[in-house]
Amino acid sequence: MKTYLAYFDETGDDGVTTASSDHFILTSLYMSAESWQQNFNLMRALRKELRDKYGFHATEEMHTKHFLTDKNPYRNYKWSREIKQEIIKAFTLTIAAMDLKIVNVIIDKKKFIDGNYHILENALKYNIQRIENDSDGEWNYLIITDEGRIAPMRKTARAIRAYNPIQSKYSYGFVNQPITNMIEDILEKNSSESYFIQICDFVSFFIHLYFKIEYRQEDLPRRIANVIDEGFVRRVMVTLKKSGRLNLKANENNPYGLVIYPK
Repeated sequence: MKTYLAYFDETGDDGVTTASSDHFILTSLYMSAESWQQNFNLMRALRKELRDKYGFHATEEMHTKHFLTDKNPYRNYKWSREIKQEIIKAFTLTIAAMDLKIVNVIIDKKKFIDGNYHILENALKYNIQRIENDSDGEWNYLIITDEGRIAPMRKTARAIRAYNPIQSKYSYGFVNQPITNMIEDILEKNSSESYFIQICDFVSFFIHLYFKIEYRQEDLPRRIANVIDEGFVRRVMVTLKKSGRLNLKANENNPYGLVIYPK
């Protein structure tokens, strides 16, 4: 049986206070172990190209929100709006060229009925369920996530190995379909040391922007609008979709396969 590697990162927070974000996005990307080196080489080549063209240090972490809002260390580069757009385009096209799939789960906090809704735990469960469905018993997978939330994520992953209720297709009840193809506990790695966690961060943040403009009908934040517009966000989404990187089966009722809960 083949083994896949799955990487996770998020945008927003899993809190429910007035200071919290009004939605939370958990993004995963997964690839066969056989494709890992090829995908890694594509990103490494991109980083070398960006270093040579724009001076973007190859070892500098790509944190998309900070990049677009001109936070340090990116402010020190003094890039123009056009150069920043070219860098984002290059990242998008490189991801589009990789052999991998992406799942995006959005927890819409404005739709809560239950005040005890477990945001991170549910987002992780729904995401793993989609990877499990895609594996269809043909490959197993190991999950690697950014540092910071490992304890609740491990607890959730362990729990759904034994009890994973799924809505029955044939009745109004639920059936138990334990997760069987996930191997080991969830492992953590610093995002600065992983191109693939940084890609999850990149995709997750663009899903966040798309959700704001398409579902919330809100304007882009001012500092981001200084760099890109709504059309740019939509073109990133279209590129990821047309390249086949988005797992559209994650939610066949959504044009980009976005999994949005609560329903």
